[in-house]
Amino acid sequence: MDFRETSEHRDLRDTVAAIAAKFGPAYYVPRAEAGEPTSELWAELGRSGFLGINLPEEYGGGGAGLAELAMVCEETAAAGCPLLLLLVSAAISGEMIADFGTEEQKRYWLPRMALGESKVVFGITEPEAGSNTHRLSTVARRDGGDFVITGTKHYISGVDEAEAILLVTRTGWDEAAGRGRLSLFVVPTDTPGLVATPLPVSAKVPEKQFVLHFDELRAPAEWLVGEEGNGFRQVFHGLNPERITGAAVCVGVARHVLRQAADYASTRSVWGTPIGTHQGVSHPLAKAQIETDLAALMTAKAAWLHDNDLPAGEASNEAKYAAAEAAGAATDAAIQAHGGNGLATEYGLLPYWGLARLLRIAPVSREMILNFVAQHGLGLPRSY
Repeated sequence: MDFRETSEHRDLRDTVAAIAAKFGPAYYVPRAEAGEPTSELWAELGRSGFLGINLPEEYGGGGAGLAELAMVCEETAAAGCPLLLLLVSAAISGEMIADFGTEEQKRYWLPRMALGESKVVFGITEPEAGSNTHRLSTVARRDGGDFVITGTKHYISGVDEAEAILLVTRTGWDEAAGRGRLSLFVVPTDTPGLVATPLPVSAKVPEKQFVLHFDELRAPAEWLVGEEGNGFRQVFHGLNPERITGAAVCVGVARHVLRQAADYASTRSVWGTPIGTHQGVSHPLAKAQIETDLAALMTAKAAWLHDNDLPAGEASNEAKYAAAEAAGAATDAAIQAHGGNGLATEYGLLPYWGLARLLRIAPVSREMILNFVAQHGLGLPRSY
């Protein structure tokens, strides 16, 4: 096995890091505190070709894979600018439209997504269904040549920044399997019948959360993505990229806060010596560094499996679990190393802690990952 990155990948990381470094924590933290979008960084990444790096070249993308998109996610986060909508628009929606969309959908959406001119967010979570996608209650029913959509979605990220929502609905019921038949639609956010209401959260991140209400929204049949009733397979094809890019963001966040903590511990002197000389400070940071490096390896493996059309479900879940745990430990250790300054706005650590804590829950909770690995990795009886 050769663990060396190619020169192309090193150049990719260096270039993305250089772009994000021009913004950095001084740009990101105030926007996270205020809940304001990071539009300028998004636009520059789009102009430079990195938002569509995983999309097909014939639709304006870079023709690379999820491994390269994960590097973009990691390096922007490592520069202090983690972007949640890279998980949503670039990874989930971009990959699913590219893989299952019609020719017209691909030509309309993908080039503008790649340029950063348009974002397509993802609408799946519901208040009653939670992690049980089989029980979605948002329904799309046929009415002539259209579909009529009714229902509610919760915790949908970035709707205020998006031109459209890749919406998961139920279009039937499989009695034998005891679950809904799912279908996906790309729904413009200005469609009559859609009401988006901000959902306040205490985590300090730039991306806002929303509750979506669909009240007899009329969706033309050409908005259907993929086959009617076959959305379950499509959704789970898109969730692996979300987990992998989420893991990459976590790795980047951990790298950022550990670098800041190491710099602080090397220069902050108490009793005549830098606090980093004390093992009570250095060991938690070193442990977090080890966990971050391990998570990075698992993330790279999961992305490689996905890009080579190999089973990637278990690896993607394990990468997300490991990286979210590593980011949580790293941000906590960094705050502790700063002492009281760890809570000071001047040092800007709490937004990264809030994001790391959020990513232990979303897009899939650590408990659901443990259920998955217990069942699929260990062959234990299904627990839910």
